[in-house]
Amino acid sequence: MLSYTLIIAEKPDAAFRIAQALADGKPEKIEKSRAPYYIFTVNGKKHVCVPSVGHLFVLTAVRDEEDRGWTYPVFSYEWVPTYTRRKTRWTEKYYNNIEELAKGATDFVDAADLDAEGEVLLFNILRFLCGVEDAKRMKFSTLTKEELMSAYKNMSPHILAPMLESGLTRHELDWLFGINVTRALTLALKKHVRKGFVILSAGRVQGPTLATLLDRETRIRGFKPKQYWQLELHCLIDGTRIVGMHETARFWKREEADRIIQRCRGKDAKVRSVTRREYRRKPPTPFNTTDLQTEGYNLFRYSPRQTLDIAEGLYQHGFISYPRTASQRLPPSINYGKILKALTETRYSKLAEEILKRDKLIPHEGRREDPAHPAIYPTFEPPKWEGLNRHQKRVYDLIVRRFLAAFGDDAVRETMTIDLEIESDTFKVAGTRTLEEGWIRFYKPYISFKEQVLPTIEEGQTVKVEEIELLEKETKPPERYTQGSILREMEKKGLGTRATRAEILQTLYDRNYVSGKSIEVTKLGETVAKELKEACPRILSEELTRQFEKEMELVYDGKKKREDVVEEAKYFLKNVLEDFKRNEEKIGRKLLEGLLEARRDERRLGICTECGGELRIIRSKRTGLFFVGCSNYPKCTNSYPLPRNAKIVKTNRVCEKCGTPIIRVIRRGKRPFNMCLDSNCESKKDWKKSQIKGQ
Repeated sequence: MLSYTLIIAEKPDAAFRIAQALADGKPEKIEKSRAPYYIFTVNGKKHVCVPSVGHLFVLTAVRDEEDRGWTYPVFSYEWVPTYTRRKTRWTEKYYNNIEELAKGATDFVDAADLDAEGEVLLFNILRFLCGVEDAKRMKFSTLTKEELMSAYKNMSPHILAPMLESGLTRHELDWLFGINVTRALTLALKKHVRKGFVILSAGRVQGPTLATLLDRETRIRGFKPKQYWQLELHCLIDGTRIVGMHETARFWKREEADRIIQRCRGKDAKVRSVTRREYRRKPPTPFNTTDLQTEGYNLFRYSPRQTLDIAEGLYQHGFISYPRTASQRLPPSINYGKILKALTETRYSKLAEEILKRDKLIPHEGRREDPAHPAIYPTFEPPKWEGLNRHQKRVYDLIVRRFLAAFGDDAVRETMTIDLEIESDTFKVAGTRTLEEGWIRFYKPYISFKEQVLPTIEEGQTVKVEEIELLEKETKPPERYTQGSILREMEKKGLGTRATRAEILQTLYDRNYVSGKSIEVTKLGETVAKELKEACPRILSEELTRQFEKEMELVYDGKKKREDVVEEAKYFLKNVLEDFKRNEEKIGRKLLEGLLEARRDERRLGICTECGGELRIIRSKRTGLFFVGCSNYPKCTNSYPLPRNAKIVKTNRVCEKCGTPIIRVIRRGKRPFNMCLDSNCESKKDWKKSQIKGQ
């Protein structure tokens, strides 16, 4: 093969789209061991575009450290090929492709995603596989043909050094914290575990995130409800039943509420005042990563990682812009008109046409900016709707409607408050209605406001009172974090980045530190956090995490060297781990207690319907299979089989029809489902009927 320019993309889909966009004609696809690359010419000059598959190199302890086995602290590390790790051996074919193609290249082009991760990924490929430490840089936020051609034509002469240095700093810091704290926890536990090897992980961001969740968990567990009462007024206004509340929102003594009921009984109310107030609701800002993940969870119950994976797929096909961004801004350079015109040829035609009729196209934007990418938006190369799967349709529709809504007018709403007076007591009736929908029409069905239209009434008018009801209530504990709200909290506290938060949260689930959609901290997660807080509290410190985030910004700005920040981290860890090691024996015992309690808790499913005992997951000594049995065995022989080759997760819910616990069944490569334990339950008959009907 003659000499050529080698363009290196981050993923196979990106390589395909780059080759298609830049080629004079149709690019030639070559595959080696099912790893593709593309040969083509640009203005007659030969080019090859080859993909990576994410990071082809990872940090690990240097060989001398590894040969000593697991110990800590460990501060010497090096980059090694990802394929040397058992779970990622499949990356070797991509590694080999790039290494071979680099030999015939005269120059190199960095076409990775435009962020710190992409820059680190490409820099490692350049220096370890291509034998160079610089390349030209394509910068793009979408994989549309037009933008890719522009990115090629206007390439930077060098890789983005500030972004690279900041990214390398983050990788090294995360590795140092992750490897050392994880080894410390794991080895402390190992001293007290006779069999097996249980890994307990923690890290620079994972620890403070767990501490945040535990803080909320502790407040919920320690919450003591307080009883209070409310007075609810039911009345008739021109034949319409209306409900109002006493102006005292909560009565902490029942006798006070009872006295008011006695004073007002049998009396009509008089309208003391009618107040109307119009207010405007601004359109929503365009999506950044956190906003999209939060909305994806709230609307579809997608985990943050699932939402990002779906969005990443849409980006790789050129349908949306790069989904890993902190920005809530849409610069004019993305060409609003062109995108809207393209949307007029889709199911969004009427909405897009309405916006195009405006004199000026000015989106409502948020404060957050990102130097690399704008907010997430649909490109002017929309997909064929029937070509998307169900999940892609949901996320794409959400992104398009959010984009359209950002160009909408303010929504105009009106609140109406009626003050009703009985003797010396005032009851308030409130209603709200929409006067002008504005942007709401564009964002349907993802937004809805409560509409309570009150009848026309005048001051001084008498109103017939039907009854005054005494409501007995209790104060409630703080709500648990959801997978959506914890992302916002992490962003607010500066924990992690837009690209890493979803992975950090998933790691907490994978380690069994947290469970449930409404996040609960498990006994194991609680023990890990408490022991770290006692042994080395700064590991869980949000301030420490923020401090290093600021230092990485200084590295990006060229005001601090990466080596200095890394040395600071090593010095900090050295002192912290010395304290940990002195208390290792005690910490290990506590971790074992937490681990055993977590395992017992995992196996507790609920109450036995036969005797009131506890139903538990048990492993048969005879067959080795798992089943559900009663804690009162042999007095109670109630038992239920469990699905094989599946992970069983308790839901803390009970079947309404048979009264047995509901479990969640998770199998690799298949969609999880919920089921109760009783195989003869009516709910299963209903389910089977629905399946047959659906066929």
